[in-house]
Amino acid sequence: MKRRMVITGGSGSLGRRLVARASAQGWDVTGTYLSTPSPTATVHLDIRDPAQVRDVLTRLRPDAVVHAAAGRDRNDWLSTADGAGHVAAAASTIRLVHVSSDAIFAGSTEEYDEDALPDPVYRYGAAKAAAETAVRAAAPDSTIVRTSLILGDGNGAHEILTRDLIAGRAQGALFTDEIRKPVHVDDLADALIELAGTDHHGILNVAGPQAVSRYDLGVLVARREGLDPALIPSASLAGLGLRRPADVRLALGRAQKLLSTHLRPVSEFLA
Repeated sequence: MKRRMVITGGSGSLGRRLVARASAQGWDVTGTYLSTPSPTATVHLDIRDPAQVRDVLTRLRPDAVVHAAAGRDRNDWLSTADGAGHVAAAASTIRLVHVSSDAIFAGSTEEYDEDALPDPVYRYGAAKAAAETAVRAAAPDSTIVRTSLILGDGNGAHEILTRDLIAGRAQGALFTDEIRKPVHVDDLADALIELAGTDHHGILNVAGPQAVSRYDLGVLVARREGLDPALIPSASLAGLGLRRPADVRLALGRAQKLLSTHLRPVSEFLA
């Protein structure tokens, strides 16, 4: 009998790849959606409603849940923080893998390992940190995966923004001093699926092994797509006096020892 998996946010960029790749690996997968159904998201679920979350998981009876749903905007506390708590409470006896973010950190010049304590400096990071607290309290046997910028298949937010900036469809700039360790969406999806089939619990950093600025990442995206990198507007957090996480690098030693999934550097998967 196939193992059953529920993926919240099955219509999102990460969720779509999770559904496709988990299905290819033999899971019986159901993806959820909030507003519009899709081939990868067939069950309606509003994670802000704890009763509905309980009802959906009781009906589907999954062996594992990957919580990849996110709010409609980055300030949606009810979805990001409370929603994660609702999923964790309903999945307290089910294998749960929760997707978190490096946005929980203020940014420094040192890598953050799994023991690093959140110190968010903006609302989205605070909501993701609160989500981690809720998940650890309600489902202590779950895995919390902290990740970074997700891209690689052309549908990542940074890829879309780069194209829009070059075409003049968006205003703004890519920061030269905002450092992250981007991960290919398929690598992250495979790692999450791999973890869903284990009994690992606790926090695990899963990102790419290569640190790069958002601006340099945009240059790589532009070159891959045959666009002119010179058209990408650049700026610096320091120059604009913005309070945002600057240098956030996740330490990957634990994941590289635990996972069989290969986490590719960004220069490789955007070559």
